[in-house]
Formats: sequence, structure tokens, C-alpha cells
Amino acid sequence: MAAPPARARADYDYLIKLLLIGDSAYYRGAMGILLVYDVTDESSFNNVETVRLNFSSCADIRNWIRNIEQHASDNVNKILVGNKADMDESKRAVPTSKGQALADEYGIKFFETSAKTNLNVEEVFFSIARDIKQRLAESDSKGAEPQTIKITQPDQAAAGGQAGAKSACCGS
Repeated sequence: MAAPPARARADYDYLIKLLLIGDSAYYRGAMGILLVYDVTDESSFNNVETVRLNFSSCADIRNWIRNIEQHASDNVNKILVGNKADMDESKRAVPTSKGQALADEYGIKFFETSAKTNLNVEEVFFSIARDIKQRLAESDSKGAEPQTIKITQPDQAAAGGQAGAKSACCGS
């Protein structure tokens, strides 16, 4: 069964589905994706980086961005997140500049966070929620252009010569 449209219910403005990706994830219907890596674990960052290879199945795909490109909606919002930013610099394996460079390469936002200290955690979620809401609002406004329907009274010849014939549409 298909998921209801983002504006299907009246008790809220938008229904926003977020996907937190680690080494595996569920893409269908996601409106936003947070690509999270551990700044103290270079292999978690390398899983995010692009390999630029074409594989035939999901099991063969080793990077998240390629998975997203193949399985998520084209317009899904993405944010790259380096977690554990509270860790001592001596334990850091991925410099901030490397994370920012990857985000810049793909044109996505970048944050470093700490789930432990709550550094930038709210900012990440508010940022992706704002971006999704803006995209949905822009999509709504593009599709909300008024449509003009011309309703005409049938002329007497088309109505079989009956002078008082009424249209089934407008009762006139």
C-alpha cells in the first residue's frame, strides 16, 4: 500500500519522514536523510565517500551516497553529519575539513555533532526539517496554480432545439 501524501492529514501541516543511515537503511518514502559517520572511525567516513562504481544490486553497493542516488527520491534532502565531535582531537580520524569537502562535493549541508553532549543535534534536525518544509511548500505552490475551466451553455442547436434545456453541470 502506498504511503499517504505529505499533506494528507489535516491535524498537522506536514508529515516529515527522516532516515538515519548507518551501514544499512530503508530508503522508500524518505524525505530527508542524515548520513552519519563517526569522526573517530575513518572506515565509517569511507563508507559515506563515493566509490563511483556501478553495481547491479544493493548488496554490492558499498557507499551510502550511491545507494541514495539509486533508491531514494531524486529530491530527497541530505545532510552529512560527523558525530562524536566531543572526542579529544588525538582520537579524531576524520578532520572537519575532510567532512566539509565531501559535503561541498555533493552540495549538501554539513554538521559535526555530539550525541553525548547534544552539540548541534537539534540544529541538524531543525535544519533538515526546514529544508524539507521549504521544498514541500515550493512544490505545493508550483502545483497550486489555478486551473481555468470554461463552462458554456449549450446553444439551442446542440440542445436539439429545446428552448429551455438546462446544463447538467450548473443547472442553468
